[in-house]
Amino acid sequence: MDATNDFQQFENLEDEQLPIAKHKLHNWTHFAGIYAAEHVAATEFVIGATFVALGATTKDILLGLLIGNILAVLSWTFITSPIAVDTRLSLYTYLNKIAGDSMTKLYNWANVIIFTVISAAMITVSATAVRFAFNIPPQLNWYPTNSWFVLIVLIVGTVVVSIAIYGFKAVSEFAGICAPWLFVMFTCGAFVLLPALSLEVLGKPLPNGWADFVSLGDQSIWTGINSDGQQGIGLTEVIGFAWAANTITHFGLIDMALFRFSKKKSYGLTTSTGMMFGHYVAWISAGIMGAGAAVIIGKSIVELDPGDVAYYALGWSGFVIVIVAGWTTAVANLYRAGLAAQAIFKSHSRKKTTIAVGLVTMVVACFPFVFSQILPLLTYAGLLVVPVGAIVFSEHQIFPRIGYTRYWLHYRQLTVSTPAIASWALGLVFGFGLNALNVMSFFYLFIPTWIFTILIYTFLAGRYGAKNKYPEAEEKEKIRNTNILKFQEQKAEGERIIIKDTTLFTKLLRGISLLVLIITVILACIVLFGSENAESYTQNREVFYKYAFICTVIYFVTAYWALKRGKIKNT
Repeated sequence: MDATNDFQQFENLEDEQLPIAKHKLHNWTHFAGIYAAEHVAATEFVIGATFVALGATTKDILLGLLIGNILAVLSWTFITSPIAVDTRLSLYTYLNKIAGDSMTKLYNWANVIIFTVISAAMITVSATAVRFAFNIPPQLNWYPTNSWFVLIVLIVGTVVVSIAIYGFKAVSEFAGICAPWLFVMFTCGAFVLLPALSLEVLGKPLPNGWADFVSLGDQSIWTGINSDGQQGIGLTEVIGFAWAANTITHFGLIDMALFRFSKKKSYGLTTSTGMMFGHYVAWISAGIMGAGAAVIIGKSIVELDPGDVAYYALGWSGFVIVIVAGWTTAVANLYRAGLAAQAIFKSHSRKKTTIAVGLVTMVVACFPFVFSQILPLLTYAGLLVVPVGAIVFSEHQIFPRIGYTRYWLHYRQLTVSTPAIASWALGLVFGFGLNALNVMSFFYLFIPTWIFTILIYTFLAGRYGAKNKYPEAEEKEKIRNTNILKFQEQKAEGERIIIKDTTLFTKLLRGISLLVLIITVILACIVLFGSENAESYTQNREVFYKYAFICTVIYFVTAYWALKRGKIKNT
């Protein structure tokens, strides 16, 4: 077969079914932006309240979240990123190669459902913030009770779908704009409401040092007593919560879909923007904001809606943060859902499958019960996909080291992998069995489940053909991969070179967007450090509400304008 015919077979494949071409790889800044934006989400308000309800102490929160989030970053760096960069494939495409069509379709359907519901929940949260702005009644039933709420959900959902259908580049651009502002606003929210807490508990607007802050936290936020009035969770549980929160994407390898665009394996470390600035700072800030809002409103923190917390922390900017934080998470998860759907319906493009999934997502988002069940969903979804991540890790990283043949199923031209299906099933029985027996903390169940599945799959695959050698098939695969590289190099020659916009006006726009973020932080610092008593605190807070919102509008206008100018320069 000549090269032309080889190239023809690649022309007939969707880009998502081939390894990512070299000219489409991205620098670390793209991933830093994506993770910072995705993991500073509307759910952080809920999780911040969850730690309060679970009864963690201040010291356990500060240390436990630090350790747990570092472990999560290392999981992406040493488990997810290396496999993604080696193969340049999404998990869905890679799994099809090593486990066959039957298991892949079943797994992809599971992922379509999981990510559709997550996206729907985030759209619902964003719509809830808009509801506050228009005085639409709270949606307390499992079904919508107001037609205007449904209309808002559909409008918000349309924005999310519109961004997601344009693929990784659009997702990263959207995240790049939102990430700096989200981080600034979460931090400022804590600054603005900390004095309210301090005045209530300590009788002064600012704690005097570390000991005072810990005392404030222990008395009013992370008291060590759970919502049932009993002793709460400890350091070990806090670490496990932070580590396990994203098992679906690191141990479960879902984020191969993102890191296949990475130039280097070390870019797994960029997840620290999401974990340290996002989860660590945002969860702590959300706890402070929730407790402060509870003092002002006169309710318990666990009774507050994200819109309540955001409004009393940030004023009108609070509505914007709930909307944008919901969007950033919804977009990334809808992109993942579209990839999974495209792996099922191979004859359709990723854009078409993303639109189809997006329409279903918008319908699901109209039902408010979705968001209220998001935390149980994430927890069980992680345990569901971890065995699959273990199978892929075993095949890719362990098999070559013990003399087994990677891609043995593909070389044997089989369509069903009994070892993979059996290992997934046994892994689920093992993991959920440990949960039913209450052997250990639920947050750590993914670790023994992952190890157990690796051992089972390695054993079964060896019995079904992984121990054998397939030199002819391996040589054909090597030639095919070489032809793919040549094909992609040929296509790259016909694509335009991206020209960076370095014009003075664009630099000015970017400078203004940075300046207004700095001004927002300064205004928040004035509230935190410049309030001498309750009266001056209230005055400073009102000034922050007003000018922070003006800065928010200016930031998004200038940041988006600068982005559009860069795009025009490359058209």
